[in-house]
Amino acid sequence: MKFFQRLGRSLMLPVAVLPVAAILSGIGYWILTATGNDTNLVGVFFKTAGGALLDNLPLLFAIGISIGMAKKSDGTSALAGLVSWLMVTTLLKPENVALFQGIEEDAVNPAFDNLENVFVGIICGLIGAWVYDHFKDTKLPDALSFFSGKRSVAIITAGISLGVALVLFFVWPLVYSGLVGFGEFILTLGPVGVGIYGFFNRLLIPLGLHHALNSVFWYDVAGINDLGNFLNNTGTYGVTGQYMTGFFPIMMLGLPGAALAMYVTAKTTRRKVAAGVLLSSAIASFFVGVTEPLEFSFMFLAPGLYVVHALFTGISMGVSAALPVRMGFGFSGGFIDLVLGWVNPMAQNPWAIPLMGVFWFVVYFVVFRFIIRRFDLKTPGREDDEDLVDEDDALAPGADKYLVTATAFLAALGGRENIVDLENCATRLRMEVADTTAVDEAALKRAGAAGTMKPGGQSVQVIYGTSVQFVKDAMEGIITGKAEPVADEDVAAASSGAAAATATAVRASSLVRLRQPVPGAVVPLSEVPDPTFAGGIMGPGVAIEPTSGEVVAPAAGTVTHVFPTGHAVALTLDDGTEVLVHVGLDTVKMQGEGFTTLVETGEHVSAGTPLLRADLSAIRVAGYSTVTPVIVLNDKEARIELI
Repeated sequence: MKFFQRLGRSLMLPVAVLPVAAILSGIGYWILTATGNDTNLVGVFFKTAGGALLDNLPLLFAIGISIGMAKKSDGTSALAGLVSWLMVTTLLKPENVALFQGIEEDAVNPAFDNLENVFVGIICGLIGAWVYDHFKDTKLPDALSFFSGKRSVAIITAGISLGVALVLFFVWPLVYSGLVGFGEFILTLGPVGVGIYGFFNRLLIPLGLHHALNSVFWYDVAGINDLGNFLNNTGTYGVTGQYMTGFFPIMMLGLPGAALAMYVTAKTTRRKVAAGVLLSSAIASFFVGVTEPLEFSFMFLAPGLYVVHALFTGISMGVSAALPVRMGFGFSGGFIDLVLGWVNPMAQNPWAIPLMGVFWFVVYFVVFRFIIRRFDLKTPGREDDEDLVDEDDALAPGADKYLVTATAFLAALGGRENIVDLENCATRLRMEVADTTAVDEAALKRAGAAGTMKPGGQSVQVIYGTSVQFVKDAMEGIITGKAEPVADEDVAAASSGAAAATATAVRASSLVRLRQPVPGAVVPLSEVPDPTFAGGIMGPGVAIEPTSGEVVAPAAGTVTHVFPTGHAVALTLDDGTEVLVHVGLDTVKMQGEGFTTLVETGEHVSAGTPLLRADLSAIRVAGYSTVTPVIVLNDKEARIELI
């Protein structure tokens, strides 16, 4: 699953440019069709501009995937993906295949006319990424040293691509012919067959193989020619268009409903980013009927959800074929084609299509929203925090000290090889390790950890504090090779400094009076069903069983940290007291769902200023406790009094 999620994120690079390209191409098509002049300068300009990207989608995928799937983003991997694409597609051009087979070009299997597809683009991108990861450090003899290292990547890629081209030479015609034969078979099934066609049309989009099916139903491969007969008014009224009609409700309104569902289920801290992709893609789907930008935004991140989309498309196609509704297109099933085809003599009851679209909008929104939340799917805006770390980014400001701590922590945890999985919540590192006996709790304490917990199995939690995210980022940098661990003497000095600071921290007074940050019953911290809080490992404090989800500042101070998942806020009060308000237990796992942050890091607030808003019912439905610890972080002797 992680492979497909990474593949999905890799596609975001080329997909991000496609919505604009689709709209440009659609405008050009609309102008050319509306004017009836295929040489209209403005129309040709727009259509060509959009087609420059849409027509080269497989090539964009080859390059984008080779960059995104490589362990380290590098232009060399992109070059390797391009080399692979050029090798495979050039070798298997119809004219070259004719030469290899010793036949005329007209006799070449039509499968090779459809080789430049998304499936081949993905294969070439994966080849480029794999070769870069495994051969970028290749060392050759001195006589060939010029071709060592990264210079060897493109050469090796070309060699592997030769083998891939040879395999496709024999396999591709069988795959293509099989799909055409399958399409001809389902012709006999009536509206059910139309629905099956719609289902497989969408299901084959990720591989680019849907064109084989389309050729059966839209063109004259099997004598149907649904698209040509509709546009030319040469078909049969009430029949022609049945293999296109059902796409309109899905493309115009169904998929935008899915986009809205993905937006509202995105983490509150990621919605702006998600909106950029989803909104533009939804516009392209509605107006132009170009669905790839939206579909590729989730098909690999949540493949099960994409199967649901394919099923809905099949149902829409089958129902439309059974009803007295017919519509066709020249470009795709978007609003522009609907308007242009409204007066076509072959169009039957076109007014029903928008009504069907409203129905599918609701269905997509409700079903997608439910499935995304129920199964915690990583659709745009819901990715895990570690997935969003850009490998080219430098460490966060002040990362040197965190790099020192990260080096010490990794050593105390048994080395980077012992870390199986790494993440963090508001104040602690959460890890799965290969060997729990290799964890040195005393060394972790000396390095600055407030405590260590072993919940069971291979799980280990290291309590650090509100800056834990920077330590986790630094640890990831060392594990992946992006950052170098610091020298042993620096670690030793930092560890002794951390121990000294812990030993000498004092306050003039132990009483801390705070406004109650959230209404509800106050309970002793020791009764909180979490040993980290109950044991005072993070620091002394109290807990509140809230009756309302609005959290306000307990006193005047500066917001020192707002956690990305929105479930906790840390403040430094004007008297220097550091306070953490943590809504619920283990609510970091909700990934921001149900939380809305109302302040930003660095903002100065007064007592009573709203900090965040939590949906308590959503927390309970998700199975987590809503009890809210309020902790003093920098004074082990503090006593909190709520007023």
